[in-house]
Amino acid sequence: MPKTISLLIGTTKGAFLLSADPDRQDWQLSGPHCDGWSINHMAGDPATGTLAAGGGGEWPGAGVWISRDDGQSWTLSKLSRGTIDDWASNDAELARFMNWQDIPAPFDGLKAIWAVAYAHGTLWAGADPGLLLRSDDHGTSWQMVDGLNQHDSRDTWMPGAAGLVVHTIVSDPDDPARLWAAISAAGVFASEDGGVTWERRNRISNVGACQHHFHPAAPRNGETGHCVHNVVRAPGRGDLLYQQNHHGVFRSADGGRNWDDMTEGLPSTFGFPIAVHPTDPQTIWTFPLNGDTEGRFPPGASAAVWKSTDGGQSWQDCRAGLPQSGCFFTVLRQAMTTDRQSSPGVYFGTNSGSVFASTDGGDNWREIARHLPTVLSVEAFDRA
Repeated sequence: MPKTISLLIGTTKGAFLLSADPDRQDWQLSGPHCDGWSINHMAGDPATGTLAAGGGGEWPGAGVWISRDDGQSWTLSKLSRGTIDDWASNDAELARFMNWQDIPAPFDGLKAIWAVAYAHGTLWAGADPGLLLRSDDHGTSWQMVDGLNQHDSRDTWMPGAAGLVVHTIVSDPDDPARLWAAISAAGVFASEDGGVTWERRNRISNVGACQHHFHPAAPRNGETGHCVHNVVRAPGRGDLLYQQNHHGVFRSADGGRNWDDMTEGLPSTFGFPIAVHPTDPQTIWTFPLNGDTEGRFPPGASAAVWKSTDGGQSWQDCRAGLPQSGCFFTVLRQAMTTDRQSSPGVYFGTNSGSVFASTDGGDNWREIARHLPTVLSVEAFDRA
């Protein structure tokens, strides 16, 4: 059993760590880290304990922050220059005032890092505009993944509201050759050779069930909506995937080659996150919102996590401990996760700065942090 469970929280004003003993009763917050950068996503390497936080924007540029001491100190692996670099490099007074450092950045055109993931010794990073990078030395140096970045279908990729972003990277812990990436708005891509080549996988199998929606991001022409919001891989079965996209919840039993619509029973077709039980591949959680043009808050302004124990065949709302009136927050695509305890905790963060936790499968919830900046991502990291 791990000695510490940490929630790695990315926000618009830096990275935060929320840590507790395995009983998960008393949580301690540290942060903000990473010089107040907007941190879109964080990840921990179970083999080394190294933490990574990816983010950035127009002002600072894009980069990945690395910590090798449980988040006490962070080093920036800068990937592209921002406005501050252009200004400060030509203005010594501004450089002194901003405490600016001229950190080399190897790439042009990266707007921000949107996803980070450790897999078999490699640190992967997804970026805007629709680019995937890898580092084999814990973030010291980086290479572009040309097989995805120069995919034959790239000229058909369309940016979503947040841009053209590689926002989800999924690996198979038993096979380093198998990877999946999700891009808004291009869909799901898979590699069977460690990222050298990639196949686009958006085909929908139960086509008839998905023809009643009219929306630019809805399923059409035999494919799921390309505006995928999040993808998770079920434990123990390398081919079982779930996704929440702009227009429903979908399940694939064959590594994304075919997708089944599992939205029936949910209160809406729109939402961002999805999470899967760490040992039970049939148990999943999601957080539906009322719709993309209706405000993007819980239906009826009443918060509920929806749970399925049969792989999306049926759904049950879980409300105890969550606000049931006047609730207008949003839960974003990477802001729901689970830990790996025997009775796994489920967690989600909101754009109003709260983090909620359940240690009984979602039946009961409590707020374990509040008044944070906008929460962009939550990832659980179980430390030995």
